[in-house]
Amino acid sequence: MEHLAQLIADYGIYAVFALCTVEGDITLLMSGAMAHSGFFGNYSFLKVFLAGTLGGMVGDSIGYWIGRLFHKKAKHYRFYQMTQPRIERLIAKFGGFAIIISKYIYGIRAGMCLFYGIAKMPFPRFLMLDAISCATWVLILSGIGYFFSGAITSILGDFQKAGIALFFVVLFGIIIFYVVERYWLSERVEEVAPETLHKIEEKIHVFEDAAQEKLHNIGERLHLTNPPKSSEKETEEKKESTKAAKS
Repeated sequence: MEHLAQLIADYGIYAVFALCTVEGDITLLMSGAMAHSGFFGNYSFLKVFLAGTLGGMVGDSIGYWIGRLFHKKAKHYRFYQMTQPRIERLIAKFGGFAIIISKYIYGIRAGMCLFYGIAKMPFPRFLMLDAISCATWVLILSGIGYFFSGAITSILGDFQKAGIALFFVVLFGIIIFYVVERYWLSERVEEVAPETLHKIEEKIHVFEDAAQEKLHNIGERLHLTNPPKSSEKETEEKKESTKAAKS
């Protein structure tokens, strides 16, 4: 934890992005607490949110492409084989939304991205679902750090003790979140009824279909409107040549 804090202190928001590609929970808790004191400058929390979300998506995308490009070898990775049964159960229950809730189930995050790469889910769809997953995950964790940092510093009422407050906020947040995630949240998430998530997934499918239809219509309009312009130009050229012949 001290090394992470030092990296964030030295490299700022760039460290948040880089660390979230490989590790996120501790980084986001600490960054959220630091954002409360304005450590990252103006709009500190927004910067943490964007950097953490993009970092998480980059890390997940790497896992996806490892699974997709090296699917024969990836199937034999030990950690993947250990998590595969749980991943398959989640996908059977929640469909594509399994990747969204995987962030809150201990031990299967990397395996889930690898699985979707091996299964060759279309990358745009994977990226869209992963963006929702990462954004929610970052908002919750950095929000915990931000909230408790504000609560403790307001109670202390002494900004000179901000370092002590930050230490207790991060320590408390890490312990609480780890315990909740490891011993309560992981099991509860897997037991959630999938109906609500399926409804959301259906709406996303409708949105995707509407977006594709809209793009198709725009493409047709562009295709139809281009020829008349050229024909109009030809007509004008003919008129000018006719006038010239008459004169």
